[in-house]
Amino acid sequence: MTDSGTVTVEGRIERVLFHNPDNQYTVAHLSVLNQKLPITVVGYIPNPNVGARFRVTGTWDKHNRYGVQLKIATCEPKLPETESDIRQYLKSGFLEGIPKKVIHRIVAAFGTDTFDVIENHPERLTEVDGVGKVTAEKIASAYLEHHGLHRLMRLLEKAAVPASYAARIYRQYGPQSAAILTENPYQAAFDLPGWGFYVADRIAQHLGFPADAPSRSRACMLYVLEMAANEGHTAVEKPQLENKMSELFQIETEAFDAAFQKMVTEGDLVCRTVDGFENDLVYLGHLFEAERRIAAHVDRLLKAPLPVSRFDRQALIQEVIENLAIEPSAQQAGILEAILQHRMAIITGGPGTGKTTLVRAVCTLYKRLGKSVFLAAPTGRAARRLAEVTGREARTIHRMLLYDPDQEGFQKSEKDPLDADVVIVDEASMVDVVLMRHLLDAVSTKSRVVLVGDRFQLPSVGPGNVLSDLIDAGAIPVFELTEIFRQAAESPIVLNAHRVRAGQMPVMEPKTDPDKLQEFYIIEQASAESAARQIVEMVASRIPDTFGYDPIRDIQVLTPMHKGIVGTIALNQALQQALNPQSPGIEVFGTTFRIRDKVMHLRNNHQKEVYNGDIGIVEDFDKRHQKILVRYDDRPVPYEKEEIQELTPAYAITVHKSQGSEYPAVILPLMSIHYPMLQRNLLYTALTRGKRLVILIGTQQAIRAAVENNRASNRLSTLKAMLADLKA
Repeated sequence: MTDSGTVTVEGRIERVLFHNPDNQYTVAHLSVLNQKLPITVVGYIPNPNVGARFRVTGTWDKHNRYGVQLKIATCEPKLPETESDIRQYLKSGFLEGIPKKVIHRIVAAFGTDTFDVIENHPERLTEVDGVGKVTAEKIASAYLEHHGLHRLMRLLEKAAVPASYAARIYRQYGPQSAAILTENPYQAAFDLPGWGFYVADRIAQHLGFPADAPSRSRACMLYVLEMAANEGHTAVEKPQLENKMSELFQIETEAFDAAFQKMVTEGDLVCRTVDGFENDLVYLGHLFEAERRIAAHVDRLLKAPLPVSRFDRQALIQEVIENLAIEPSAQQAGILEAILQHRMAIITGGPGTGKTTLVRAVCTLYKRLGKSVFLAAPTGRAARRLAEVTGREARTIHRMLLYDPDQEGFQKSEKDPLDADVVIVDEASMVDVVLMRHLLDAVSTKSRVVLVGDRFQLPSVGPGNVLSDLIDAGAIPVFELTEIFRQAAESPIVLNAHRVRAGQMPVMEPKTDPDKLQEFYIIEQASAESAARQIVEMVASRIPDTFGYDPIRDIQVLTPMHKGIVGTIALNQALQQALNPQSPGIEVFGTTFRIRDKVMHLRNNHQKEVYNGDIGIVEDFDKRHQKILVRYDDRPVPYEKEEIQELTPAYAITVHKSQGSEYPAVILPLMSIHYPMLQRNLLYTALTRGKRLVILIGTQQAIRAAVENNRASNRLSTLKAMLADLKA
């Protein structure tokens, strides 16, 4: 043991208690020389086969449940030196399919030079009886793969990069990972967006790369632009980009200019002067192309001639009454009459203004005209909701465009457009510039497009401000529903949503009927701890007892953030313990899933037809093989072990993840610790998710901060300017 409290031991793995192949996190028993009992080691060990030897440095830790363990700081494989140990090592499991007798012959032939022969002269293995060319290549390949991960982890360790990144890098580059990153560490910045830059820069510093090396300047510039895109911007002003390069990465003017010009010449970046902006704007190439093509498609559609539809106002109303048993308002009827005269149009409006009724009426009228209508939405939940309210098939945009995950592209495009007379897209505020570009790519000039959405909700997670830009540009006819229908006007949820949308504080109406339950509550809690306890109590007992809602299926907790006491992580743990403590469960990759747990799918899985944001219930599991069965509505979906990373507990989810969905009851904590996320459109979006009950828990100061903060609309995007250029 050193003065710092660290210890270093060498030993042989006797037993692997747990191993996560996705990040190499391992719990194992290590047999140490001159010690009777093995020790328990916990941490990142590459390929921990039984019999493999490692030199481990770490600190002792006493676990409440598992006792004394050595927490690994560094782990270095030790190749055996004697023939006996070499035989044992090669038989430890990584040479799958190679008989033990063949291993014995190889070691007998080459002795202590066996590793050198396998790694550097694998053709010599054919000198051994029973080893042909195919077997020799198989042995060399398995050895290289096994030790490739070791070499990568050693490189990461020396560069002070957490070992948890190793498996993800290894999946990208395979056995040559260490060699690739040593030759050009910034390759990771291009191939592994986001965190890849962090890894690349740490490795480059360790290897002594100059701060102004061309590869580093290029990677830093892409990183800054990618981070801007993650914040919703499609471009940054050139002086801002140059300043960040200097402040964050010490890349000064000469190195910046050289890298910038090269990237513009190669098409990675686009630099443009745009009306309304004092400085030149710099785009990632694909984002510039997305905005440019959206503008071009809008221009193409608006210029296309359109046959006149022969419906007068009274005939429209009668058609809707006969088919939907609903009489449209004067405003709805006027919009229906006008919308038939346009190749492209936008329908917008807040809650209770009749957007759904209008969409149903538009579908009915186009069907009456003999037109084929495709309905789509950005998410699976939004598509299902659209199908429910219209009584027609609705798909995700990805599914409508026939997304091919193997090719990472869409089959429907300009070359093979959608065979639809009318394409209606709901929840259009959630569509980013890249997806809108691909959608309009696939719309033929003979088709019509109707975008439906509420511009005051949260914008898309991806870059751009598409719906707002299209509305503000004034190029496309926009029909805004402003009249709140009487039934909706009586709802305090709808009224408060409109108050927030207008920049006013939500209010609780005085209770006139003591026996009547309210739909909207504000419960003040001064601390995050008390708010968290209140949320658990409301979900577990008070709301079910008072309103009769199922605590798992009907009540959804929304929160602005993942971290903190009232973030999704902590609330999910507390709610799982309160609502589902006794159910049998399975722990996979550090998360426990129990039967009856509410879970959310995190990314589009087109093979399973489960999409980002879909919520289901865990129905069964197989502990031995680490499999889970999740039921989505009436459809069970199985998950293999490696697929379980696509799931997360969903008793509490972020407001962003709730877009496109509605829930009988919504609880939203708003505290001072949420301050970075407190925005008007976040609060407005959360309020409009609740159908029959909304409860705000927190402080008046936090609610006021959200209402008064309308800065979220300040995304830097240039689609509006591009559309203005086309009009000019």
